Amino acid sequence: MSKNKIESKREREKRTVSLMISIYCEKNHGSGKTLCPECRALKNYAMTRSEKCPFMETKTFCSNCAVHCYKPEMREKIREVMRFSGPRMILYHPIMAVRHVIEIKKEKKRLSQSQSRDTSGKGKANE
Repeated sequence: MSKNKIESKREREKRTVSLMISIYCEKNHGSGKTLCPECRALKNYAMTRSEKCPFMETKTFCSNCAVHCYKPEMREKIREVMRFSGPRMILYHPIMAVRHVIEIKKEKKRLSQSQSRDTSGKGKANE
């Protein structure tokens, strides 16, 4: 993957997370257009994690990553944001939501194929 594609992917991920945090904050904290301090801190943390991610070229979602770089409390907060905002994304940014669903489907298929190859390879080694 070219450096431009990696950076484009990184920026798309950052836009998606920012939008999800904004939706969550507005609906749960009544913050309007400005993030509350807690959500601002979460957004800054998520942007830093994304910026420093060494796996951006191959990863699809942080939840599928072998290395979880989020602190446990921040990981739980971002999960809460995603559980809340994910279903609402179709209303706020339908194109982004559809792209996300397509990426999820592709990732599940890739992981399924990878696991079946690993399983079949182990079985042959044990025969």
